[in-house]
Amino acid sequence: MKKIISASRRTDLPAFFPEWLAAALRAGRAEFIGPSGRGTSVSLVPAEVHSIVLWSKDFSGLLAGRHGLRELLGRYDQLCFLFTITGLGGTFIEPGVLPPHEALSQLPGLVRLAGDARRVSIRFDPVIFWREGEQLQSNLDFFDRVAREAAAFGIRDMRFSFAQWYRKAVRRALARGFDFVDPPVEEKRAAAERLAERAGALGLNLYACSQDILAGVRGVKPSACIDGARLQGLHPRGEPASRAKDSTQRPECRCTRSVDIGSYTRVCPHACLYCYANPG
Repeated sequence: MKKIISASRRTDLPAFFPEWLAAALRAGRAEFIGPSGRGTSVSLVPAEVHSIVLWSKDFSGLLAGRHGLRELLGRYDQLCFLFTITGLGGTFIEPGVLPPHEALSQLPGLVRLAGDARRVSIRFDPVIFWREGEQLQSNLDFFDRVAREAAAFGIRDMRFSFAQWYRKAVRRALARGFDFVDPPVEEKRAAAERLAERAGALGLNLYACSQDILAGVRGVKPSACIDGARLQGLHPRGEPASRAKDSTQRPECRCTRSVDIGSYTRVCPHACLYCYANPG
């Protein structure tokens, strides 16, 4: 069975490491340091790859054809895109991320490159809350704009999660005076139901990523951001893909098996305040 390549959960390869990605595709092999600290080598020969799933907050370089990346990716049977747009780009929370209007302007080009809008999914991830003085702030209100833009270009899948504050991120937030708020479960469930209503009104599917606390919320389905069954159904020749759970991911993650070619040693300059992969 051909492998699904994830590029990448660990760092933003399309935005910041396109030269490395292009070189790996050109060579037909990715060599990198895995999470265990050991060197890893993965074949990228097109005949051995079912699909490439690209994760990013900025696909502008790829869309412009820089480093030959667009042409190289064109050798593969199927490209799918997980595009993260939270509405926080350019703020102190996501200082290195594109402003939201610039990210949204990439949607039509991304749909054309994918060849089918079903191969593009928007990640409104994470939903985050914080206090400024006595005021509770959130990016929840930006969901409507992202959802409308996605629907206008035929995209039907929106994925989200509430920020999970790992110890490293908590230390970072405290050091920078960021007064984050982690609401109780019932408030999160109520917020998720509101998002589902807005998504449903636009004909969108809403998926929650690794959020079992939202089980049973009307209009919210558990997410498999990489879904072998879906990738098989969208594949130009219907090539079979693994349906097995990806054992390298969190227990709540519904993703099926893939091979991630990212490395935490390639530090992402987005420098998002909440990010588990940000070493700072």
